[in-house]
Amino acid sequence: MSAKTYNVLFLCTGNSARSIMAEAILNREGGNKFQAFSAGSHPRGHVDPTVLALLKKTNHPTEGLRSKSWEEFATPGAPALDFVFTVCDNAAGEVCPVWPGQPMTAHWGVPDPAAFEGSEVEKAAFCGEIMRMLYNRINIFSVLPISGLDKLSLQKRLDDIGKTTA
Repeated sequence: MSAKTYNVLFLCTGNSARSIMAEAILNREGGNKFQAFSAGSHPRGHVDPTVLALLKKTNHPTEGLRSKSWEEFATPGAPALDFVFTVCDNAAGEVCPVWPGQPMTAHWGVPDPAAFEGSEVEKAAFCGEIMRMLYNRINIFSVLPISGLDKLSLQKRLDDIGKTTA
């Protein structure tokens, strides 16, 4: 008998940087335990080039990454979601669609690399810092004993992960 694969959706308004990074990180670090996706409430239609370069440089999967609407995940035939995490404050405050699977949700907000103003070198460094923050949160999440926790305990852990600053 194989272990369950959990479907995880990372949301952000533009789906061009943070949620894309989170999708790539979990798909690499989560092994067969997770299938990660990302989407946005108002997708920009492209992945931020600095983010894409950083993902490639750090050997994260980039094939198939694209900026897309969260509506794709609220339609018949969409993957049943187990978890939905907002990674930006704007998306956390928006009214979300009804997700198939009644997923658990949490807010893991981080600053937006796509909105960063500065030189290319400074933006690349900033993207690296955001990636580190997301990596740390995703790493904590990926080792949770999900099936061994009751729903309230799991929700508390998910909320606590979003407060992680290290």
